[in-house]
Amino acid sequence: DFLCISLVNGFIQLRYNLGDKTVILQTFQKVHANGNTWHSLKAGRAGNEGYLDLDGINITQKASPGMNVLDTHTDFFVGGVSSLNLVNSMAVENEPTSFTGCVREIVINNRELKLTVTDPKGGANIGDCDGTVCGYTVCKNNGTCQVENSGFSCSCPQEWIGSTCEQSVHCSQNRCGSQALCIPQPTSFSYICVCALGWSGKYCDSKIEFFIAKFVGNSYIKYTDPYYGKRDLQHSRISLNFTTNQTEGLIAWMGKGEDEDNDFLAIGLANGTLKVVINLGERISVPLIHSKYSTCCDERWHFVTVVQNQTCIKVYLDEELVLFEDIDPQRKYTALNYGGICYFGGFEIGRKVNIVTTGLFQKEFIGKIKDVVLFQDSKKIQLMKAEGYNVYNGNYGN
Repeated sequence: DFLCISLVNGFIQLRYNLGDKTVILQTFQKVHANGNTWHSLKAGRAGNEGYLDLDGINITQKASPGMNVLDTHTDFFVGGVSSLNLVNSMAVENEPTSFTGCVREIVINNRELKLTVTDPKGGANIGDCDGTVCGYTVCKNNGTCQVENSGFSCSCPQEWIGSTCEQSVHCSQNRCGSQALCIPQPTSFSYICVCALGWSGKYCDSKIEFFIAKFVGNSYIKYTDPYYGKRDLQHSRISLNFTTNQTEGLIAWMGKGEDEDNDFLAIGLANGTLKVVINLGERISVPLIHSKYSTCCDERWHFVTVVQNQTCIKVYLDEELVLFEDIDPQRKYTALNYGGICYFGGFEIGRKVNIVTTGLFQKEFIGKIKDVVLFQDSKKIQLMKAEGYNVYNGNYGN
């Protein structure tokens, strides 16, 4: 498998092969060869459908039905490769040559690559394109950078302050408490505080404890499993109680959630019914959806258990077996390598559920979760000792 972006006779070309056929997309317009114009390029694929966008002009193309996952397991190269022998003959139109020019702001699966001396694994023959201390992202939030004798200075837009325009004026005098996040509210010339796990109140200055976690939207808990290294990942299990009045929401995600290659086990709601999705490595299984409607958004407590025995998946809802499927009879991948990370209710602030889950779930969970047990552990996990934001005491009332 491969995915390659190259410059061919002035046009940008995207080529990818998912294991059965090479797909080729090419821009309609040429790039400027004067060396003074920056171009915005977006390229990639969702399933077997590729897309290529140069300066806002987009083309898409579907591959023939078949493979829909990019399985490379190699390093990621920018501008060239360490050896031309690494380049698949179908990945480029002509003989492979290294790129000459400038590249910046590379974002892979919503994560920006740091193009510094120390962050990449290696490289050669690379210089600084900007040539000044200003770089291209020194000043945040559309601030203007100016080179000074002592370094640089930023001229900030009206609503931003700080040495790099990193702070909203609405948060400059904020009273948000321990570890809280200040979220500016420009329309009301004010701000709100988003509380870290274990804190509540308008300014997140009241310490709280709970055994039932209440998710109010834009909430999440990230739990790191201390026993991950000792787990038998071919036989995983998670159980929990939840209650909600919503028809959509991500309840739990066992997995790092960093890119599409990460294994995961996900539990959530879709169209008012229970939805479970498993990815053991090569492909995402057909989502397992409980056929009965209106059982999961009635504000009653429901007990859900998902058991993974290699590729056989069992889902219990209120102690009734509602789903049972072998997601890969070929047994190619049988372990849930979830990295010891479990999310509940959603993901970190700014990471949207529908993007991280590639549309498998549409929004964060709103409701309550309790009694979470991993594998066959004798104790429930202590949600209070995890990382999280905007989660409150659900022990009483609504």
